[in-house]
Amino acid sequence: MKKACIYSRVSTGEQDTQNQTTVLTEWASQRGFEVVAVYEEEESAWKIGHQRQLAQLLTDARRGKFAIVLVWALDRLSREGSLAILTLVHKLGTYGVKVISYQESWTEAPGELGELLYALTGWVARMESQRRSERTKAGLKRALAQGKKLGRPVGAKDKKKRKKRSPRLPIYETVSVSQG
Repeated sequence: MKKACIYSRVSTGEQDTQNQTTVLTEWASQRGFEVVAVYEEEESAWKIGHQRQLAQLLTDARRGKFAIVLVWALDRLSREGSLAILTLVHKLGTYGVKVISYQESWTEAPGELGELLYALTGWVARMESQRRSERTKAGLKRALAQGKKLGRPVGAKDKKKRKKRSPRLPIYETVSVSQG
C-alpha cells in the first residue's frame, strides 16, 4: 500500500477544507493509498506567511513520509502561475513524491506531455486569480462612485482575535531548466 498525504486549501475564512478532504480521503481509499497525513490551509495564499502547511508538507516529503500528494486541483497548490506549480511538482519529484490531482486526471500521465499540461494549468490558475482581483477592484470602484462607504464601520470591534503577521515564508525555490 502506497503512503499518501492530502493537501487541501481554501482562500477565504467563509470556506473550509472539509469538502476537499472528505472526497480525497475516499478517493485515496478506493485507489489503495494509505493516507498518513492531511495538510489543510484555510487562508489566502497571497497573505504574508502563507501556506505554512505546504511548507510542512515539503519538509515531510523530503523526509520520505509519503510517496504521493493528493490534491483536489492543481490550483490548490498555487495560483502564482505555471512556474510555481512546475517548481513545486519538480521539487516533490526530486524527493520521490508524485502529485496527483482529483480534477486533472492527466497528472498521472508520464513524460513531457505532463510538464506541458502542468505549465498550462498554472497559467490558467494565475489568469483566474487576476480576473477575480480585477472584478473585485471594479466592484469596489463602482461602489465608491455610488457613494458607498467601504471598510470597517467606525467603532466596530473584532469578533475574534486577529492573527499576527509574520515574514513571508519561502515554500519553493526557482528551478533552473537547461535547454538541451
